Amino acid sequence: MPCFVVTPIGFIDRFHHPNPESLMTKQSLALACLAALALSACNKPAEAPTAPADAPKAAEAAPAAPAPEPIPAEVPKTGFDIAAFAGSFSGTLPCADCAGIDTKLEFKSDGTYAIEETYQGKKDGNAKGDGTWTAEEEGKRLRLDPNSKSDQDRLFEVVSKEEIRLLDQEGKAIDSQLNYNLKRVSAAQ
Repeated sequence: MPCFVVTPIGFIDRFHHPNPESLMTKQSLALACLAALALSACNKPAEAPTAPADAPKAAEAAPAAPAPEPIPAEVPKTGFDIAAFAGSFSGTLPCADCAGIDTKLEFKSDGTYAIEETYQGKKDGNAKGDGTWTAEEEGKRLRLDPNSKSDQDRLFEVVSKEEIRLLDQEGKAIDSQLNYNLKRVSAAQ
C-alpha cells in the first residue's frame, strides 16, 4: 500500500521524488497566497446586511420625525426668565478711596450686559464694561462674566425683581453697614 504525504500543493506519493527546487517554489507560492488571503480578510470592512430589493426600506416607509425644538436662550433650565428680568439697575456702590461709585448696569434679554461706573471725585474716573450674564441657584444669584478677561466675574444677589445686591467673590453677602444695592430704573427715566 503506497504512503502519501499531504502538502499544500497536493498529494505526493513516497516513491515519486519531485524536483526539490520545483517543490520549494510551489510551496512558497502557496504560502504567499495564504498570507495574502489572510491579510486581505483583516482589512475588509464589515458589510451591512442587504434587504431584498422588493422589500420597502424602513427609512422610506416611515416619515421623518420632527426634530425636537431647542430650548430658547431666554428661558434657561433653572426656570429663571432672563427676558422678563432684563432691564437697567443703578445706584451708588461704596468705594475705598472715593465718595462712591455711581453704577448703571443694564441686563439685556439676549444674555449680555453693559455697565458704566463713575468714581466720584476722581479725575478720569469713568469705566465701561460689557459681557454676558447668567442666573445661578435658580435665579437667586446673577453672574456677570466680563468680555475683558483681566476683570473678575461679579456676583449679585437677586433681592427682588426690583433690586439686586453686590456679593463678594465667593458669592456671599458683604459684611458691612454700607449699601451695596442697585435698584431697577423704570423705563420712563
